[in-house]
Amino acid sequence: MSNLRFYSPEKLRLGKLSVGAEVKLSDNAATHATRVMRLNVGDKLFLFDGNGFDFECELVSVQKNATLAKVLSAIEVQNESPIDITLLLGISSGDRMDIGIQKAVELGVNNIVPIKTERSVVKLDEEKAKKRVEHWQNVVIAACEQSGRAKIPLVYKPESLSVWLQANSQATSSDGYIICAPKTRILLNPIGAKKLSELQPPQAEIQLLVGAEGGLSDKEIELAISQGFQSIILGARILRTETAPLAAIATMNTLWGDF
Repeated sequence: MSNLRFYSPEKLRLGKLSVGAEVKLSDNAATHATRVMRLNVGDKLFLFDGNGFDFECELVSVQKNATLAKVLSAIEVQNESPIDITLLLGISSGDRMDIGIQKAVELGVNNIVPIKTERSVVKLDEEKAKKRVEHWQNVVIAACEQSGRAKIPLVYKPESLSVWLQANSQATSSDGYIICAPKTRILLNPIGAKKLSELQPPQAEIQLLVGAEGGLSDKEIELAISQGFQSIILGARILRTETAPLAAIATMNTLWGDF
């Protein structure tokens, strides 16, 4: 069924996804369904628009300018991870960023924030950043289509670590100590002081920070720790930037989630 699921958001299609209704598929969904998967009138498929439901549909018309489907049933999808993870991922080069985002979505993360780190090779101006976010959001959508998720994680605009921390600072007392930090903040660091298994089970959102190639600078590590991030080590080996977050998320799901 995963190969026959297509994201068709309301803003890109005509018609409401409700049982008995006929809808015009979005252009991307129609192209993928009819040209890639070679579906035709009478074939079944599933549409979803990010609201937590899969809608079983039957194609009733396949034309060059419009593909229509009738909604047969609505199925609530309950496969979201029980742990709420926001991934702060250092912007890396090549296909590393795509791989990291794709696999993190498959593993259940809810939000992705691309972070401009001091050691990031890729430098994005405003226009390039906008295009990359659109591309990364499409990577997220494809990962949801494949993995069966019916809610779409959001990719935020790239920020430097200092700017993001300033906008998401934790309240501190007059002597500098953090006052009641409900979020679990984790920094992957090859010289970390703790293992994930030594942390208390999180009661709220987990914010996972991973550097790009070459890792985070000493200054960035110090800044993150000053804002409540705990330095965590993943074993005795150095993991690549596209491997480290996946190992961490899989471990979190094993310790606290649904693995």
